[in-house]
Amino acid sequence: MSPSLFDSLPMPLQSIGTLPLFVVRLDVKPIVVVGATPGAFRRVGIVTSGRFEGERLAGTVLDGGSDWQTVRGDGSTTLDVRLVLRTHDGTVFTMAYGGIRHGPQDVIQRLEKGEEVDPGSYYFRMTPTFEAPAGRYEWLNRVVAVGTGHRFKEGPAYSVFEVL
Repeated sequence: MSPSLFDSLPMPLQSIGTLPLFVVRLDVKPIVVVGATPGAFRRVGIVTSGRFEGERLAGTVLDGGSDWQTVRGDGSTTLDVRLVLRTHDGTVFTMAYGGIRHGPQDVIQRLEKGEEVDPGSYYFRMTPTFEAPAGRYEWLNRVVAVGTGHRFKEGPAYSVFEVL
C-alpha cells in the first residue's frame, strides 16, 4: 500500500505551530438588532473600549469599533469586526477579523442572555489581520493569526496566536 499524500509530505508540512500574540478583551454596548434582512438576520455590536496584552505588545482598544454579526439559518453567527488599537507606546494600528460562533442551541441561548457558560461548550474562532505603520510594529502586517474566543457579559475576549 502506498503512503497517503499527508504521510508523503516533508515534516514542516505535517503540522502547524502557533505563538501567543496577545489576549484582547472588548467592551461593547448592548447589541443593536437590525433584524431580518434579505440576506440574513443582522445584529451590530458597538465596541466602546477594551485592552490587549501580550509579550510583544499591549495597549488599549479605541472607541468606535464595530462587530457586524450575521445570524445564519443554521444557528451559527458570523462576525465582521473592525477595531483600532493603540499600544502603550502610542502606536496606532488596526485589527480586522472574521469569525464564526456556533454550538448547541441551549448553550447559545444562555450565552446571549448574558449567562456564564463553559467556553469549551461551543465553538468561537476568528482570523485577524493587521495594518500597522512603519516602525516597531510593522511586523504585524506580515503575520497570519488565528484566535479562539469567549463571550463574557461585558463583551468578548480572544486569545490571539501568530501562526508560525
